[in-house]
Amino acid sequence: MGGVEISRISKGYGANPVLRDVSLHVRDGEFLTLLGPSGCGKSTLLRILAGLETQDAGSITINGRRVDGVRPKSRNVAMVFQSYALYPHLTVAQNISLPLRMSRLKLWQRLPLARQLSASTRRLWRGIDADVHAAAGALDIERLLGRKPKQLSGGQRQRVALGRAMVREPAVFLMDEPLSNLDAKLRVQMRAEIKELHRRLGATFIYVTHDQSEAMTMSDRVAVLIDGQLLQVAPPANIYAAPADRHVAEFVGSPKINILDAKVIRRDLIAAAGTCLPIVSDLAPDTELCLGIRPEALKVVQGAGVGVISGHVKFVEHLGSDLFVHLAVLAARDPLIVRVPANHPTAIHPGDLLHVSPADDILVFDAGGRATEPSMDVARRFRNAG
Repeated sequence: MGGVEISRISKGYGANPVLRDVSLHVRDGEFLTLLGPSGCGKSTLLRILAGLETQDAGSITINGRRVDGVRPKSRNVAMVFQSYALYPHLTVAQNISLPLRMSRLKLWQRLPLARQLSASTRRLWRGIDADVHAAAGALDIERLLGRKPKQLSGGQRQRVALGRAMVREPAVFLMDEPLSNLDAKLRVQMRAEIKELHRRLGATFIYVTHDQSEAMTMSDRVAVLIDGQLLQVAPPANIYAAPADRHVAEFVGSPKINILDAKVIRRDLIAAAGTCLPIVSDLAPDTELCLGIRPEALKVVQGAGVGVISGHVKFVEHLGSDLFVHLAVLAARDPLIVRVPANHPTAIHPGDLLHVSPADDILVFDAGGRATEPSMDVARRFRNAG
């Protein structure tokens, strides 16, 4: 049992607010990722959950028990830090066993010769050794138990940090950007290993990252934090396809979503990027809004017309299976990015005049940046109107 209830948490440093009235329910056994840019407050929230920081307002409940004011070691959580926080003078086995020695042994029982003093102490030490070997076996680091941290690679150190958390059998695992110090190839491997570890343990994982790839591939749900505010909590597919806020849409997705200033012409027509798009809406004429169009939702077409956006190619990025075409559109503030298959039948070069049409989902945001309706409904209406 490891459900977490975060209720109206606020935190600031001096006159600078870091968290603003954040409320969130994390289900028992869930893998939830706190996603957001650097400085948005996600690590601060994790440290408040761990008891390493104190909130200015609000409360934290873990496994049905309110833990405000409870010391970190009494909260039944385990935290994995970005820096791994391993003791350099201890072996891997000693690093992993440290929380068990501190919780199961009295001070005198931790002394080097204590194992020889009594049968009960020997039994405790055997139990600790067995738990360390079980954790090391699960993480495939048994052969490293006698080494010091300086003799390990980054991925091996990360596994040791995970092992030290595992042996405590906590109700909740808290992970603060644990993969940020690894190279790209190892990050992909460790993502799979952490997800598999979550599946085997069935424990609650709360994972902090600014890397949307980690959030989208590992999580049951993603909580997007921007400027200390919780903007949306949803499964990864929903965060991408139906963002509740323009800031969420702009943060999630690579390359970045295209945002176009737009205005309602009539019930079935919206003007944007120098053309009129046949989108049905209930908004009044002359209402100003923004449209969000993912690069893969733009299709190259032949010739201009209603619902077609035209512009000149600024440059082309070749990324193996895809081309990212940057299109300068006269009525748009920023270049439009179009994702085109690398095997596109017509070569595309800088300076070419290109015509594109939104062929799928269009997201609609009001002047305040909030989604006006579910994106899938907008896409359906667009296709029907066309």
